[in-house]
Amino acid sequence: MQKNRRIESEQAMLEFGQALAPILLPGDVLALTGDLGAGKTTLSRGIIQKLCGDIEVPSPTYTLVQTYDLGEFELWHCDLYRLKHALEVEELGLFDAMEDAVCLIEWPERMEGLLPDNALTIRIGFDGNGRRITWQGNAIWQERLNDV
Repeated sequence: MQKNRRIESEQAMLEFGQALAPILLPGDVLALTGDLGAGKTTLSRGIIQKLCGDIEVPSPTYTLVQTYDLGEFELWHCDLYRLKHALEVEELGLFDAMEDAVCLIEWPERMEGLLPDNALTIRIGFDGNGRRITWQGNAIWQERLNDV
């Protein structure tokens, strides 16, 4: 399953994230790919603010991981850009988190193929003054994303 959508503004990117938030379940992994400045953190901010309220959502570029306690489960917002080796993911505890938290992973290509098979990959590319989002996942995602 692969779908795509054009996003015209930063606000529209936040709204796309807000639309994704209600369908997320513990154990979900969203692999967010795209060049620097494409909108990965903005998309994550939309998801996090929908689930946590109007809070400040810093980029985890320097901390690598920001966690949010949602009561029933945690949400992990990860930025793997600064990783030097894929196995550093284990040191972060990310493999355990992918089992029972919702994980938003920016720069997942740094994991070198260690993403779970059930991950939803969201690619964000520049498209003129806007962005083109392409998302791809298994049949379970196809059903859950019908209304997004």
